[in-house]
This record gives sequence, C-alpha cells and structure tokens, in this order.
Amino acid sequence: MNFNTIFLKSFRILLFPLALLYGMVVWMRNRLFDKGILRSTSFNIPLICVGNLAVGGTGKSPMVEYLVSLLKERFNVATLSRGYKRRTKGYILANDYSTALDIGDEPMQFHLKFPDIPVAVGEERIVAIPQLLYDRPQTDVIVLDDAFQHRSIEAGLNILLTDYSNLYTRDFYLPTGDLRDERASSKRADIIIVTKCRPELSEAYRKKIIKEIEPLPRQHLFFSSIIYGQPYHITTGHRRSLSKNTEVLLVCGIANPEPLTRQLLIESKTYDALFYDDHHIFTIDDLNDMMKRFEKISTHDKIILTTEKDAVRLVKFENELADFPFYVLPIGVSFLFGDTNRFNDLIINFIRNFKQNNKQTAGTA
Repeated sequence: MNFNTIFLKSFRILLFPLALLYGMVVWMRNRLFDKGILRSTSFNIPLICVGNLAVGGTGKSPMVEYLVSLLKERFNVATLSRGYKRRTKGYILANDYSTALDIGDEPMQFHLKFPDIPVAVGEERIVAIPQLLYDRPQTDVIVLDDAFQHRSIEAGLNILLTDYSNLYTRDFYLPTGDLRDERASSKRADIIIVTKCRPELSEAYRKKIIKEIEPLPRQHLFFSSIIYGQPYHITTGHRRSLSKNTEVLLVCGIANPEPLTRQLLIESKTYDALFYDDHHIFTIDDLNDMMKRFEKISTHDKIILTTEKDAVRLVKFENELADFPFYVLPIGVSFLFGDTNRFNDLIINFIRNFKQNNKQTAGTA
C-alpha cells in the first residue's frame, strides 16, 4: 500500500461525521418512500434496473451490454441512462451525430455497440421514459442503467451489483466509504450479482459470501467474472493479440482498474500506466503525455491500450491516433458455477410473464 493510498484512507476516516450525516439523510429518504410519503411511479412496460449501492466500479456497463445482447433478438429493447458528465441537459435519444459529450461515455459506448437499438439519456427518468416510448412506441422492454437508488421509478426487475473486492456488506457511507445508499436497500433487489470475481473462485468462498450477504428467499444470487476480448485498433478496428513479448502503455480513466491491470500482468510482458479520474474528458495535453510516454518504451512490440469506455472519449483524436498502435480492450460478463442459463431464463421469463399478465388484465378490463 503506497503513501497516497494510506493518506486517502486516513483522510476519509476523518470525514466519518459527514458520513453519519449522509447516512441519516439516506435513511430518512428511504423511509419516506417506504411509507408512501414519497411516491414511486410504475409504467406499463417491463423495466429492468441495473444498479449498485456504491459509487462506480461494479461493472454496470458490461451488465447492460450483456442484457441488450441477450434480449435484442427476442424483444425490442432500449436503454435509458442518466448520461453522467455529458455537457447537455434533458432527454436525448442518440443518433448518428451523437458524441460522448452529448450523451455521456457509457451511453455512447452502448450506441456504438448496438446502433440499431434506442439509446436514450435523461436525468429525470420519470420524464424520460414517456419521451422514449413516444419516440420508439414499439419498445418492449427498457434497461435502466444505474437507477437502483432512484426510487421515483418502480422497476419490475431490480438487478443489484456488488464488487467482489468491495462487497456492500463491508462498506460504509460516503465520504468515509463508497456507499450512496443504505445496505438494507439490498432487500429491494430481485437479483444480486457479485461481480469481478476471479474465474477460479472456490465453492467454499462462494458459500462464505452467500452467508455474508444473506439473500432473502425470493432473491437470486449470482457470481460473475470479467472476460476480455481481443484488442482492436481505435480507428481502423484491426485486431491483434497480446503476448508475453508485448509492452503495454495503459491509458485508463475508470473507477476500478485493478482487474484490468491484473489481466495485463498475465497477458503481456510488462505495462506502464497513465491513470485518470473516472469519466475523465481527455485533452490534447493528455494525448501529448500519452505519446511522450509511449515513445520512451524502447521495445519494438509495444502498444497503447485503453478501455471501451475511455475510447469513446478519445476517438475525437482519430486523426492523431490513426498511425499509432492505439488499441481498445473489449470486456464482457461470464457467470460462474454454471449459472448462465439460470440467469438468462430469469430475465426472459420476467419479460414474458409481464407481457402475458398485461394481456390478461387487458382482456378482463
């Protein structure tokens, strides 16, 4: 543990009184919703909420992409996000001219990967959902990205993610910890997924985590890990593999880069890194820093590597990057312990049952 990490942890402990105050506000807000003083709105369409109790780094984007990939051949699926750190306001439906500055980096990533599905952003989801349905009336299901704590919307299926290395059961309120919601809110989830597990997670440790989380009888608990694809060039799309001869300059602005750096230790000879804040907006000075650092690597087999989320904020420099070995590392989700089909069936059956119940209700009206 380096000095900066020790200093940060010590500083956050000093903010414990603020964390208690924040926790009281969160607790009171949840009680107001529980008692119906603050009201939640439901919609006559299946809503799948993907979220967490902590800030950042639990793998929401790969999970949204997994759900879209699962559903898009069966249903007309759309996504709705807040559009964090975009430079616009209000409801926007992504189009061919959208950029990460318009809709945010994660929605832009969804739009580039799935250009045929509606990708919308809006801070007030209660307003954005009707607008999305007006624009795309054929929509069968909406995946709400990072909406678990936004109780003004009542989703039909709540998926709660928690990072294997920082379970919500071991966390505390901001700013001392990373929790933005109370632990008890986990009881509102229908599905809990422990994300970013090591692929070799043992059955004994799985049982230990289940005992710690203590899911309710109606809740389904899953474990997932990250899978990495073959890197592709940021402008040409050309693919190449890493090897134990490759030296990597990692350019990374995500909340939790630890699983990625662990993977690079396995797949490459060595790596250097330029770390930025989560959702960092890259500048030309940042680009110059990258190039200078890259030139210092003396070996011939060398590349610059970044994440898909960072890539949508770097592609504006496509002219400058065209002649550099600047690659993007795609990631996906893999369910452990043979639970892929069980998870998929839960999602698909939720939508089918929702639609069937609506038909029956309409038939008796």
